[in-house]
Amino acid sequence: MKKKISYIFPIYNECDNIPLLYEMISSVVRPIKRYTFELIFVNDGSSDTSIDLLQDIAKKDSRVIVIDFSRNFGHQIAVTAGIDYASGDAIIIMDSDLQDPPKISLELIKEWENGYDVVYAQRRTRKDTFFKKFTANMYYHTLRSLADIDIPVNTGDFRLISRVVVDELKKYHEHNRFLRGMISNVGFKQKAVLFDRDERHAGETGYPLRKMLKFAADGILGFSTVPLRLISRLGFIMASMSFIAIIYALGVKFFMPDQVVDGWTFIVISIFLVGGIQLIMLGVLGSYIGRIYTEVQDRPLYSIQKIIKKNNR
Repeated sequence: MKKKISYIFPIYNECDNIPLLYEMISSVVRPIKRYTFELIFVNDGSSDTSIDLLQDIAKKDSRVIVIDFSRNFGHQIAVTAGIDYASGDAIIIMDSDLQDPPKISLELIKEWENGYDVVYAQRRTRKDTFFKKFTANMYYHTLRSLADIDIPVNTGDFRLISRVVVDELKKYHEHNRFLRGMISNVGFKQKAVLFDRDERHAGETGYPLRKMLKFAADGILGFSTVPLRLISRLGFIMASMSFIAIIYALGVKFFMPDQVVDGWTFIVISIFLVGGIQLIMLGVLGSYIGRIYTEVQDRPLYSIQKIIKKNNR
């Protein structure tokens, strides 16, 4: 019996990319006869005509499964739903904007055949703005230095994971998901495949700055306790500075009582400095507490409106 490989494509307002994406991935897998293929498209609450295009594709191709969310749940949740429903012996996760070249997936399959359970596509070059490349590079290196596990730099969600990794991932039920960190945490044999990332084919990114900042926070807060430990260190530093200031004040009072000290500037700066640091500390604590609150509610990760297949519409 032939093994099956599942492709997962999260879709959010990708009507301009879907036809070409389907054409390209079909042409890539068509010559491969030793495997069967499953193409899973997860419609993450798109407001354009993406779902109509996906329905038309599903009507004529039995390999295609369309998971239609009841609303927008986010990219990482869409990928999670695809993983939950995929039946392949290996699963390939790809973005739908064609920045991840479909032909590279063949190299991922080759390394899987060589015995690797996780094969991630690592960007050698990327066609993005200087600001995006600079901030992404800074973020990944910061994450790697703070995280308690080794998370590869210059990687996205474009990767292949074997069935054994999929089964382990299904044990993770956290809501604020950072899948590339979760996959690194699972372990098993992993290998990188270098590639050159293309420009977005059409449309606008589904990751504006606000979502990118939240995603970055999920990565750091989900896999590092350094911010919490940093609070203790900052508290110790501020306590030490306060102790020195007390000694200084007492020294002036007892040994130089006639010296006039203009203390308004010092007092105002001290108040704002201490107050600002305290607010930052409270913000970090609030972020961790908020994540705990979300997890203890134990709500479903997503809601599905319908699943569309060729023989089940």
